Amino acid sequence: MEQGHEVVGLDNLITGSRENIEHLLRRPEFRFIEQDVCAGVAVGEKADRVFHLASLASPVYYLKHPLETLESGSSGTRNMLELARRDGARFLLTSTSEAYGDPLVHPQPETYWGNVNPVGLRSCYDESKRYAEALTMAYARVHGVRTNIARIFNTYGPRMALNDGRVVPAFIEQALRGAKLTVFGDGSQTRSFCYVSDLVEGLLLLSESDEREPVNLGNPGEMTILEFANRIREQFGQGQEIEFRPLPQDDPKLRQPDITKAKRILGWQPKVSLEEGLAATVEYFKARVRAGQLEAV
Repeated sequence: MEQGHEVVGLDNLITGSRENIEHLLRRPEFRFIEQDVCAGVAVGEKADRVFHLASLASPVYYLKHPLETLESGSSGTRNMLELARRDGARFLLTSTSEAYGDPLVHPQPETYWGNVNPVGLRSCYDESKRYAEALTMAYARVHGVRTNIARIFNTYGPRMALNDGRVVPAFIEQALRGAKLTVFGDGSQTRSFCYVSDLVEGLLLLSESDEREPVNLGNPGEMTILEFANRIREQFGQGQEIEFRPLPQDDPKLRQPDITKAKRILGWQPKVSLEEGLAATVEYFKARVRAGQLEAV
C-alpha cells in the first residue's frame, strides 16, 4: 500500500487474527474478505498480483489440522493459480525450507531436492508445499502463468501468535510468564532467523523478477537453538532456566539457507540483525502486556 497498490486480503482465520489487520481496515486501499481459498476464491475485481501465503505454517497448527494443511497446498494453491490465470496476474507461492526436510546438504541450495519423510507427522506440511511447488511449475509450463516460488526460512517478528509452537514465540511466551524455556533435544539443532520486513522486501522483489524456479529467502545467520535460548534470556534479563525435552519426529537438525541465488537475481540480502529484530519483537509483546491486550504475567 505504501507503494500505491490496492490490496485485498483473504483469510479463513483458522490460525490468523483479525486483530493483526485492525490498523489497516480504515484505509481505503485495503479490503479484507473472510474466505477459505480451498473452497474457491471470489475477489470481485481483477487482480494483477496474486500472493498465495495461505497455510498452517506452525507445528501446533498443522499437526492439529493435517487435512486442512494438505488442502491449502493442493486445492487452495490451484484455486489461487486459477485466479491468476483468469486475470492474467503474476502469481507468487510462498513455499518453505521444510521442502528440504531434515537436510543432508548444508547449507541448503535450491538445487537440493531434500530429505523428506513422506508419511511422517510433519509430512502434511512438507508435502503440501512440495506439491504446491510442482503445481505452480505446471501452471507456468502448461498455461503460461507468470509464477514465482519463494522458499522461506524461519521468519519472525511482531504479530506472531504466542501459542503457535514455533521457537521464537514459544520462548517469548515462556519468558513473559517467567517459565522455563523448553529446548527439544540437546539444543544443538540449528535455525536461521529472518526478520519479517526483510522477508517482505524479498517477496516483493521476487514477484517482479523473471525467475520461475524456487528462490531461498532467509537469513543465513545460523545458530543453535541453545544459543538462541540464551539470546532470549539476555533480552529479558531474568536468567530463565532451560528445560530439555525429547526431539520431535523428523525435526530438522540443520537449517541454513544458501541465498547466493537471491543475491544474484534480486540483489537481496537481509538487513535486520537478530539483535534488532528480536528486540523489536520482544518489545511488541511486552507493550501488549502493558496495554492489557495479553494476559498479564
